[in-house]
Amino acid sequence: MATFFKTGKSEVEIKESNTKVQEIVSGIIKDVEENGDKAVRELAEKFDNWKAESFRLTDEQIAEIVNSVPEQTIEDIKFAQAQVRNFAEKQRECIKDLEVETLPGVTLGHKNIPVNSVGCYIPGGRYPMVASAHMSILTAKVAGVKRVIGCTPPIKGEIPAATVTAMYLAGADEIYILGGVQAMTAMAVGTETIEPVDMIVGPGNAFVAEAKRQLFGRVGIDLFAGPTETLVIADETSDAEIIATDLLGQAEHGPTSPSALITTSKTLAEETVKEIERQLETLPTADVASVAWNDYGSIIIVDSLEEAVVEADKLAYEHVEILTENPDYFLENMTNFGALFLGPETNVAYGDKVIGTNHTLPTKGAARFTGGLWVGKYLKTCTYQKATPEASVVVGEYGSRLCELEGFMGHKAQADLRVRRYKKEKVNN
Repeated sequence: MATFFKTGKSEVEIKESNTKVQEIVSGIIKDVEENGDKAVRELAEKFDNWKAESFRLTDEQIAEIVNSVPEQTIEDIKFAQAQVRNFAEKQRECIKDLEVETLPGVTLGHKNIPVNSVGCYIPGGRYPMVASAHMSILTAKVAGVKRVIGCTPPIKGEIPAATVTAMYLAGADEIYILGGVQAMTAMAVGTETIEPVDMIVGPGNAFVAEAKRQLFGRVGIDLFAGPTETLVIADETSDAEIIATDLLGQAEHGPTSPSALITTSKTLAEETVKEIERQLETLPTADVASVAWNDYGSIIIVDSLEEAVVEADKLAYEHVEILTENPDYFLENMTNFGALFLGPETNVAYGDKVIGTNHTLPTKGAARFTGGLWVGKYLKTCTYQKATPEASVVVGEYGSRLCELEGFMGHKAQADLRVRRYKKEKVNN
């Protein structure tokens, strides 16, 4: 039987905070809808202390920024992008168009058509999320999206040079220094100077995530992404140091980022708590990570690996590290996760930054019904059909009766017309 060794904030407390965010985001979206560039400029100055003649960077500005970045940084970005591109290309190769004759004379098929335009949000704030450029912009380009634009906020009044460089190297067609809800809304609904897109993607804070939720339907989105989540599943073969390091390494994302440990060992649970306390004394980002761990951290002790799978699937967390004697057991048996990290040799940081899998993943239980961002998210699988005159008669006779069964007499008329016309043609021939 699973028992909670440590718990975080209650659902009631979390819901109260979410309601305030919804109200603020709704007001900002309405402002941008009604006032366009004027609202965007005022909001950029209010939230980011950012003024610019144009939010879009010119080719000359981009070149100057890229040239200012150290060569080692550029090489590191290129290495990470090569890994992301390679995996994305292999994924794209798996997605095939289809055409098949299902009955004599009936041809059905589907085409995988890239979305025409995508807006990618690259978060800034405390951390310049350089890697998000690879995950969103580059992956969209591999999928075949014609127009990919990127928005990233200034950081302390400065253009984030490494982020812009990553956006450029990833293949962005337009780059804007613009952040927050105003960036998401401008990309989704358009302004006098920003042409709207068909889809918006990328991670962000609670306000950015809520903006995506409220804009969904007007544009497509990748997924609803909340605060990052990390789960470690460990047995007695693991050790407290690596568990604590990996939990805190993700808790530093923000004060509302949940971290959890599921373990078959009470001793390991106790050692992990002590190790977390020890590491928080020296971790440079302890001011954030400690709040996240204290308020949103949890530890569950289970009797078996089978029970660990059950509890892990209930959580359906974004990142799941497996630190057990046989990690593949969880690959074979777990069903609800954003991404799995199998064995101590890998970790969430690899997935976030460099190894090649995408880091935009489902949170808040969404792993129960969706995976993360990948080339397939940018593709529309659209069906088509063709039929010979003879096949139209066969299908039409069945279709006519089925339409009448449901009371759709206009639908029945479509089928009946084809049956009459093509039967007559057959007789005349």
